[in-house]
Amino acid sequence: MTKQQRINAFVKLGELLKKQPEDLTQIIQLAQHKNPWYTVKNVESALHAISSNLTEERLNHWLQGYPDSGSAKTVGLILAGNIPLVGFHDILCVLISGFKAKIKVSSDDAGLTTYVLNSLKQIEPAFEAAFEIVDKLKDFDLVIATGSNNTARYFDYYFGSKPHIIRRNRNSVAVITGQESPAQLEALGHDIFDYFGLGCRSVSKLFIPKDYGVAHFFEGIADFKDVSEHYKYNNNYDYNKSIYLINGDKHFDNGFLLLKQDQRTASPLSVVYYEEYNRLEDVEKELNQQAENIQCVVSEVQLNIQSPVFHFGESQCPALDDYADGINTLDFLFANQ
Repeated sequence: MTKQQRINAFVKLGELLKKQPEDLTQIIQLAQHKNPWYTVKNVESALHAISSNLTEERLNHWLQGYPDSGSAKTVGLILAGNIPLVGFHDILCVLISGFKAKIKVSSDDAGLTTYVLNSLKQIEPAFEAAFEIVDKLKDFDLVIATGSNNTARYFDYYFGSKPHIIRRNRNSVAVITGQESPAQLEALGHDIFDYFGLGCRSVSKLFIPKDYGVAHFFEGIADFKDVSEHYKYNNNYDYNKSIYLINGDKHFDNGFLLLKQDQRTASPLSVVYYEEYNRLEDVEKELNQQAENIQCVVSEVQLNIQSPVFHFGESQCPALDDYADGINTLDFLFANQ
């Protein structure tokens, strides 16, 4: 296949996902029974984010400057499953650049990745020989693996001798100035609550100015209270609230989200940590020191930091060139052809 043929196939895949045919609707309905975190709303949000990028204009712009060539090499992919179709971008990078792929899908995937890949084969039968879904990864030339800090050590041990991208835990943060409008704070709610906060682009910590009125923030995110209707989320909320009450930990509580002052970045589910600041320069310094642990930052103020910065409400809709961990996947692939 030429590069243009591969682009055309993914454009048609995007159109298919956007139309959501009946068999896909059935897969979406079943997914929430296989994995309760994969609600219909969350799966449809993931499909919308993917299909929005699979246009001829966006794909051509993204791939300009890269050669129209294939590769005989095989890339091993180990996909995460924390949010629906979280590994799609890696699959897209590998297949559209002409590599073969061996794909180990997460046990949490609920059949979504298999559906998407089968649809791609139906659209362009030449992809039949380009990828394989496997239970155990072997016989590959490069590897891209995503997991926790613990699994990353395992990946380093087994795959360190091959050209690799190994991703670890990362979280995202928000910087609030106190000048945000209610609409901006509502948009920030999407960065916090979309996918129940399970993604690496989910905001798990706030930087707020000293003496900031937390009630203003809670008013802005009030419309997200329906997350408490999800039993697994609510179980986490009840558990963490009980721990804080028993331990006498100071925290704020609006009935579905807990705010706790903490210097750490990664917070438990249903909890967002916060840290107060006097000067934005101090926040920038801390964010740069923590850059390896931060996926992205959301803010409406310009920041001089290493991490990518998004407007409120945009963290969960990355563009094609918003690479995880700031590592350009296409550059990695073409450097190892």
